Amino acid sequence: MKVQISEWVLLNEQNACSVSYLSEVSGLSAEELSDLIENGILVPIDGKATEKFFPLHSIVIASSARRLRDDFELDRHGMMLALTLMRRIDDLQGELNVLRARFQ
Repeated sequence: MKVQISEWVLLNEQNACSVSYLSEVSGLSAEELSDLIENGILVPIDGKATEKFFPLHSIVIASSARRLRDDFELDRHGMMLALTLMRRIDDLQGELNVLRARFQ
């Protein structure tokens, strides 16, 4: 019998996590997280602070990045491109939903 252990985290906007915590729970290296930050995929709460903290929903983004990297064997550049395109698709889907609601 195989036992699976899961950890649940409430992803709200009031709590924050550090880069080291993001690395630990997502499985991404510090360099990969740095790329995500530089490309605007992960946005720190206070960009001017020396120690960067992120909203907890960043865990979902970082974990998705790791899954993309592993599942499709992407390098860092491919991972960035895939995440950028996925975010753009989400934005466009949101705009489409607003337009549909307006014309119904």
